[in-house]
Amino acid sequence: MNYWPLLGVAVIVIGFALRFNAVPVVVCAALVSGLLAGLHVPDLLALLGRSFVSSRMLLMFVLTLPAIGLLERAGLREHAQQWMARLRSMTLARLLIGYLLVREVLAMLGLMGVAGHAQTVRPLLAPMSEAAAEKILPALGDDDRDELRAIAAATDNVGRFFGEDVFIALGAVLLIQGFYAQHGIELTPLAIALWALPTAIVAFVIQSVRIWLYQRRLQRRAMSLHSERGG
Repeated sequence: MNYWPLLGVAVIVIGFALRFNAVPVVVCAALVSGLLAGLHVPDLLALLGRSFVSSRMLLMFVLTLPAIGLLERAGLREHAQQWMARLRSMTLARLLIGYLLVREVLAMLGLMGVAGHAQTVRPLLAPMSEAAAEKILPALGDDDRDELRAIAAATDNVGRFFGEDVFIALGAVLLIQGFYAQHGIELTPLAIALWALPTAIVAFVIQSVRIWLYQRRLQRRAMSLHSERGG
């Protein structure tokens, strides 16, 4: 088996680690893997073109960006924070775990575009998470806010990534089926989806525990600050 095409993965890791632009990094990785796999340049360019055309629907999220920008300019983030502050029973863990559950279930049903970073996490989930965290620790620093935004984005990623493989009509499931078929293993999309379900459940539990532990850490910091001021 030829393992040289796997160097394309190394190109992606190095490019992302050096914080290069993602688009040229991915294109360079594809070129490296294709050339090392023995593809000729015309065949490789044709393959890249077919892949772009077949995935052009992924660019539809760009249409949502102007609308999200206008809503943010009108104060969407501020309104989300104020709304969250009024919900006294809604804690940080409940907010993020609830979103994780909804995101994963929607992904299992094939509704991947209903939520996402651009249309949900940045304008709504991240500011609501900050407002929920301020209920615990009012004096949030910039590092805390950055970590909260990262946790909100990671929650969306986990929900979609592990939920979408349960949807039998997803391209990734068909890709997995085709890969196994090339190696003489016949699997139906339903069988692949059913095997993905336990992984999705475990991912949900792990991310939920991480969120709960982060909330506990904020609570311990708040108690420590309260004790210092009381002393």
